[in-house]
Amino acid sequence: MSSAKKRKYNDDYIKYGFVVIKKGDIDHPQCVICYEVLSNDAMRPSRLERHLSTKHSSLKDKPKEFFASKSASLKRMKLDSIGSFAKSSEKVLQASYELSLIIAKAKKSHTIGESLIKPCLLKAADIILGPEIKQKFSQIPLSDNTVKRRIDDMAEDIKKQVVEAVKESTFYAIQLDESTDIAQCCQLLVFVRYMQNETIKDELLFSTELTTTTKAIDIMTAVSDFFAKHELSWQKLMGVCTDGAPTMLGSRSGFVQLVREKNPNVIAIHCFIHRQALAAKTLSNEFNAILTLCIKIVNYVKKSALNTRLFTALCEDLGTEHKTLLFHTEVRWLSKGNMLTRLYELRDEVIQFLDNQKQSELFVEFRKPKAQVVFAYLTDMFDSLNLKLQGGDSNIINHRDAITAFTEKLLLWKRKILADNYSCFPKLYAITEDKCFMEFFCKSDTKTEISNHLQHLSDEFKRYFPNLCDDNIYRLATDPFHVDIDVLPELLQEQALEIKNDSAAKYDFEKMDKPLFWVKYLKVYPNIAEESLKLFLPFSSTYLCEKAFSAVVVIKTKYRNKLDITSDLRCALSSIQPRIENIVKNMQAHPSH
Repeated sequence: MSSAKKRKYNDDYIKYGFVVIKKGDIDHPQCVICYEVLSNDAMRPSRLERHLSTKHSSLKDKPKEFFASKSASLKRMKLDSIGSFAKSSEKVLQASYELSLIIAKAKKSHTIGESLIKPCLLKAADIILGPEIKQKFSQIPLSDNTVKRRIDDMAEDIKKQVVEAVKESTFYAIQLDESTDIAQCCQLLVFVRYMQNETIKDELLFSTELTTTTKAIDIMTAVSDFFAKHELSWQKLMGVCTDGAPTMLGSRSGFVQLVREKNPNVIAIHCFIHRQALAAKTLSNEFNAILTLCIKIVNYVKKSALNTRLFTALCEDLGTEHKTLLFHTEVRWLSKGNMLTRLYELRDEVIQFLDNQKQSELFVEFRKPKAQVVFAYLTDMFDSLNLKLQGGDSNIINHRDAITAFTEKLLLWKRKILADNYSCFPKLYAITEDKCFMEFFCKSDTKTEISNHLQHLSDEFKRYFPNLCDDNIYRLATDPFHVDIDVLPELLQEQALEIKNDSAAKYDFEKMDKPLFWVKYLKVYPNIAEESLKLFLPFSSTYLCEKAFSAVVVIKTKYRNKLDITSDLRCALSSIQPRIENIVKNMQAHPSH
């Protein structure tokens, strides 16, 4: 069968506002007004006239000379083979990438580029800079699919940078966790901490969907496949931090055991925040009943839109700072701290609301002196629990110090409570200033219950955080210039003596962050630096995974529940800038359609 006839350009077509450009040996008509390039099949008077009449109706009666002058201007701009400006096309493409990166960083839908950002740019350009500049802005490609491709390109570039840096790092560590998104897909997130240019960096290594089960072998397969594809060394893997679930830390077939088949020396860390949450669940039956009462009250106020509106209106009438209560999630145990704090701040308004709504049982129970006293104490306690372990740059040293200090504080608070000193708990202290509550406190056994709870918490923390690290290695890592050499392993003693008498190292140690100090001296004192980095390099919590799952919730909504979040998530979370100029140089710009 013969090929279709290719149409040729006729010089008379300039009267419709069209010139010719060639793609290979084929003529294509290009509009001198909007620069749109049509197909060869459109090279006929009826199609060209229709374009002029529909898209540039105000110019349809212009003489041929008008379009000829536009054609001359077009030629002066030195068009390339696809009809975009040779000098400006690279900038247009770069702008498309930069705006797509902003969309990804803001975790917005890809359609916002064409539906909002571009119209705003064009309107502002038209008002401030005039129609000629507006025309240039109109060339920026920001369609839904274009933005998706841009984000994919940038995510791939960021991934290459991360992988290259990890491969060059002497050691690295990972944290990983899995969670289910709104589409009931299981997302596995893996973050990496590595050394680069005498610094330590945290980045998303990869994310992937676990399409079937979420057993240890499934997670291991996903990680192994990524390592194999990108030629990452298992022997450089220093530490693995997980949430402590059997899938991760199972003694026989957990993920960590599978990793140790690859590298027997890898350090396994059960997330400190998760362990703290488990320890914090230690409550007596009475204390737990009051906590449950608080949760019931919050759920009642927030269970319906009507109740929420009525409570908000009440708070507005009373002029409170906050107008709503906060939910908590059982999975995120420590979120109870935020929930209790907000409930405590609005407790008077809540009592009035329960009375207004004729919720006599909740009203009576919540107003009881014991409920109010224990409620105040639990709010203070959960506030204390929430503070210290948050943050993405945590390590075993930081968390060891925080846990040790908190455990000792618990016993200090116990002694103070028994001595009738409540200053360590601000809300409890404030409520006991009220005469009726103080009388109740003195007559009841609540003080003893609080004391017992503090002791039990201390015992639980010691159980969940036993021997966090070797004390001698801890002292070496945190202060190598005052460590007792004789108590160190023989392999470390000579280098420990050398660094102890290295004045330049001592100067650096006083000026630098400790982890970075050991990165700098890894090649000078490899044995003691490696031992020290075992406490500084591995993650001590899965905080970055938790934070990333919050981003997943924003990115993958019920309206975008089929989105592959891999590229969007990487661009949103990464501190590494994609090399857009390099990407653009390898691309060919296309004008917006």
